[in-house]
Amino acid sequence: MDFSLVRNLMDPAILFFFFGILAASVKSNLEIPPAIAKFLSLYLLVAIGFKGGVALSASGFTATALVAIGAALIMAFLVPIYTFLLLRKRTSAFNAAAIAATYGSVSAVTFIAAQQYLTKNGIDFGGYMTVAMVFMESPAIIMAVLLAAIVRKQQAQAEAYAGAKIQSVPGSSPISIKTVLHEAFTDGAHLLLIGSLVIGYITGDAGKAVMAPFTVDIFKGVLAFFLLEMGLLVARQLRQSKDLNPTLVAFAGIMPIFNASLAIGLAYMFGMSKGDALLLAALVASGSYIVVPAICRYAIPEAKPGVYFSMSIGITFPFNLVIGIPLYFAAINMLWA
Repeated sequence: MDFSLVRNLMDPAILFFFFGILAASVKSNLEIPPAIAKFLSLYLLVAIGFKGGVALSASGFTATALVAIGAALIMAFLVPIYTFLLLRKRTSAFNAAAIAATYGSVSAVTFIAAQQYLTKNGIDFGGYMTVAMVFMESPAIIMAVLLAAIVRKQQAQAEAYAGAKIQSVPGSSPISIKTVLHEAFTDGAHLLLIGSLVIGYITGDAGKAVMAPFTVDIFKGVLAFFLLEMGLLVARQLRQSKDLNPTLVAFAGIMPIFNASLAIGLAYMFGMSKGDALLLAALVASGSYIVVPAICRYAIPEAKPGVYFSMSIGITFPFNLVIGIPLYFAAINMLWA
């Protein structure tokens, strides 16, 4: 069975991603209308959530499922902590907190790409991994907001100690965890994913048969269209970004491998299957570019969106999509041999 990088690159959806990058690079006027781009994103969330719910309905919350979800939660809390500690001396503390939230959270499209990779190569995985993806969203946000609050307090104390008049930063008043949790769980994308998962779980195989023309038959085509939009966005975002320094660029390329390595080690220690291990690695290696950036604009207004958004969508996302997923599975094959 061929798991080569070349085979992954020959996937039509991946080729549409590269075509989008090429089109934007030559400054073509090709674009996906915003309303359609939003629909494509919502469709993918519905499809992946529903299929995960159906699979979970068939398997139930077994010990294997609980172990996988537990491993995901462990990494969701750890990644923001060590990301913040690594970056707080290399960029502003608030940027570090926002980046910590971005990389502690997940990319649903990277998760979908990993699922497609496994399906194409006949590798089984559990529907409960979709539950793991849902559970990984909020811990990262909570950790980042707490870190930002600590930074604000330290800065206020330092200014007070120096006898300086503390100037308030617009929007930087303390943010309650309750408010942040409400924002996280009621965000449209996150809520749609959870709702689709629950509906798939309730309807089971009967729902799967009814929804198959929508969630299965056209899935690959919609994914190709969405990755075309992602390619256009990646190229334009990198061209416009002015806030990234070499350290942050290197971080965005190296951190996915480091995070995935930890996830693979944890999956091996917990006795997870190859398929589940790859999905865990893909989740931990990815960075959010939808839910978390939107929340960080509100919860950590001192951070620069051009930094954490560009790192996630411009560097980490394409790396995982093209190189990371086959690389992580090659490591899993070696370790599980």
